[in-house]
Order: sequence, then C-alpha cells, then structure tokens
Amino acid sequence: MQFKQWITHLGAALLATTFAISSQAEIWSSTEVHYSNGDLLNPFSKKDEDTSIITFQHAGGHKYGDNFFFIDHSRVKDGKSEFYGEWYSNFSLGAITGNDMSFGAVKDVGLIAGFNFAPAVDSTWFLPGVRLALDLPGFAFANLDITGYNNVTTGANANEEESSYMLDFNWAYPFKAGGFSWSVEGHAEYIAGRDVINTSGAKQSEKENWILMQPQLRMDLGEALGNEAGNFYVGLEYQYWKNKLGQKDQNESTVQLLTVWNF
Repeated sequence: MQFKQWITHLGAALLATTFAISSQAEIWSSTEVHYSNGDLLNPFSKKDEDTSIITFQHAGGHKYGDNFFFIDHSRVKDGKSEFYGEWYSNFSLGAITGNDMSFGAVKDVGLIAGFNFAPAVDSTWFLPGVRLALDLPGFAFANLDITGYNNVTTGANANEEESSYMLDFNWAYPFKAGGFSWSVEGHAEYIAGRDVINTSGAKQSEKENWILMQPQLRMDLGEALGNEAGNFYVGLEYQYWKNKLGQKDQNESTVQLLTVWNF
C-alpha cells in the first residue's frame, strides 16, 4: 500500500509539473476528431459488437517536450456507452540539458509520464518511463516508449491490480501514391501480465500479457477535392488485440472505417 501511495503522489507531482510547463504557449499543435465504426470484441461476453467510437485527440509541443492526450466515447449499437482517456507528457532531456542525447538510431531521450483513465471500471493507471525518439527515414515521428504500468486509483467497485510494464511503438509515415497524400500511423503496444487482488489482499485472478496494434491508413480527401491539405482524412483502422484487456485467448482482429477531422 505504501508503494501505491508513493506512486500516486509522484504521479500527482508530475501532472502538476506538466500543467505548469504546458501553460506556456505551444510551439506546435494538432487537434483531431475521429469517427470509427466496426465490430469489436467484448472479451467478457465473448461476442462481437457493432461499436462506434468518437475520439477527441490533441498533441502539442513546448520548449521542453510535448504532450499527447485522447478521450474515446464508445457506443455499442442498442447497448451501453462509456468513456476512456489517456494522457502522456514527454520531457526531452536534450532540450532540458542542452546536450546532444543522440546515439545510433536514437535522436533524443525523454522522461515520459502517462495516465490512463477508465471511469467505467473506476480505475486510473500511472505509466512513468523513458521515451526513445527515433530518427527513421521518411517518418514524421517514431517513438519507443518503455514505461511501468501501475494501477494507482481503484474505486470501491473495482479490484486492485499488481504493477507491470508497457512497451509502445508509435509512429506516423506520410507518403504520396496515385497522386494522393497518404499516411500510415498508429501504435503497437505490449503490456505484461499481472495479478488481480481482491479486497482481502488475496490473488483473485490473473490478467494475461496483451499485444495491441492499431495502425491507420489515411488518405487526405480534403486535398484530393481541391481544399487545403491536412484537414480531412478518410481511411481504415486495423485493430489486432491478443488477450484483449488481459482476458486469455480473447483475440480480436478487425477493420474499422475511419474519418478524421484535423483542426
């Protein structure tokens, strides 16, 4: 319990620092609204459900690093809806120290702090770690994040989880083909398995290691129709999720239709 309290206080301190730094004017920013629809697996009922998701997403950079967050509102056809969100703040050691942090394919090293919020299960996770910003030819950006995965806030209706870790590769690769502007972007993550602890402190169950990949193929439809580039995209998102939400052998492989508005 002392470890959980320490992690919670550290997370609160990092979040306060993030807000203080982010109060400065952003050097760059990108805000998007996504709409996607497809059949997604409910790993508890073990059924595919027609699901629509509206995502509000923002990324922005400041003098010492960058921030990224999104909020999903998902709705199952003829069923319930719920929210889920994530926030990540990266602090560039190169920008903070003024030193060159590059080596090999790595162009910078950062300290990253992430928070995942799941109101539906009354839980919050804190993900402290390191970001390796990669210098890969043709990529708009490519990052490898190595973090802890700590369940720090659990409501009365949720069981506690042991800590584990996450590896996440996130990227964007723009290219031209057929006279149109395209982009392949998204992320792929691995989260290690962990025990679920009941209120008496005993192991109740176990969550399996999971692999989640969500690459998107986007076409700039706005530019194709003669409007300004970078504002309106259509495409597909492929979602592969092995042991979805830590449920053993509940694997998902599905394609969703995708529409993106960028502001």
